[in-house]
Amino acid sequence: MSASSAVADRRLQQIELARRAVLFEGRGAPDALAGLGERDWIERSWRRCLAWGMRPEQPVAFDLVPAQAARRALDASHGLLQAARPTLQRLARAIAHSRYFAILTDAQGVVIGVDGPIDRSDRRAHLITRIGVDLSERAVGTTAIGAALTELHPVWLHRGEHFFLDTSVYSCAGAPVFGPDGHCAGMLDLTGIEAPERPELKHLAAQSARAIENALALAVPHALLLRLAWPSCDFSEDTDGLLCLDAEGGVVSANRAAREMLALPPGALPHCSELFALTWTLLYDVARHEAPLEVPLWSGLRLQVLAMAQAAARASGPVLLPRPAAVRDVRLPLKDLEVELIRRAVREARGNVAAAARALGVSRATVYRKLGRKAR
Repeated sequence: MSASSAVADRRLQQIELARRAVLFEGRGAPDALAGLGERDWIERSWRRCLAWGMRPEQPVAFDLVPAQAARRALDASHGLLQAARPTLQRLARAIAHSRYFAILTDAQGVVIGVDGPIDRSDRRAHLITRIGVDLSERAVGTTAIGAALTELHPVWLHRGEHFFLDTSVYSCAGAPVFGPDGHCAGMLDLTGIEAPERPELKHLAAQSARAIENALALAVPHALLLRLAWPSCDFSEDTDGLLCLDAEGGVVSANRAAREMLALPPGALPHCSELFALTWTLLYDVARHEAPLEVPLWSGLRLQVLAMAQAAARASGPVLLPRPAAVRDVRLPLKDLEVELIRRAVREARGNVAAAARALGVSRATVYRKLGRKAR
């Protein structure tokens, strides 16, 4: 027996010990369940299923929701499907030879999209990849889909870690997808049937979910896109915060990274002046420079901000945002950029400081102070 086979067999034995302890003997799961990191969520899911009166040996029906409910789910998830389509296509290429395929559900666990190498002749694959099938935890017990939607973080689930015996042929990775309002919009699942364990797929699912979240944020009509990064970090498609503003400086959408950087709770869509400790109209002027600016937050922290006008954001594509050369080479201090923008506003106002101040949304005294001139 090869070393990899021995490890795989040991994992299945550990899972079986944990199942016996929790599902049949009423004890806590042994430490063996933690074979791939923090796994308490599996036991929590198993116990929820038991509390609902489920038993592991019960057959699983994989029921479709009623046709009207399926239509409502598809209609409500139209934006999610549109945003996810390019990512699902890229995923299909990444997992083409792995015996895994992709499933997209709404926030209730109803399947709204699939992609990848699905063997429709295999009933086990066909049942779970039908549009409208209910794969929520209450319907099919512990799975990556139900766990990701409940725990709201990426998960990996192998064979007997599923609750029902009928679902113990599956191995799956899942990651929740958060919408522009910060609430969970659905989840992305990568599933294999009697396939080798691939816990690395959790990373792929999480990264793909972030790409879908970015596309969802950018799909909201906006006048200005702000890409956010900490001062010590380079701009990166994987980690950038995305904050979309309307023409008046109101936040209309944000990806999860931006919400974490700015401590925005779900649902919160403030005016950008509540986030950044500077004259908010400067952000629109900065977009003309295509250079990052270090911006102070009201908390005292600072962020790098790369402002991109709506046309530039659209030209760079729905998800993949290329870095302008200036991002690599230029770091403009806030003080210098503010002074330059104020000087330009005064020039455009033909020396009329009052008019320049009104255009910038600041007082005449502020203009004079920034330019080091005395008010007259």
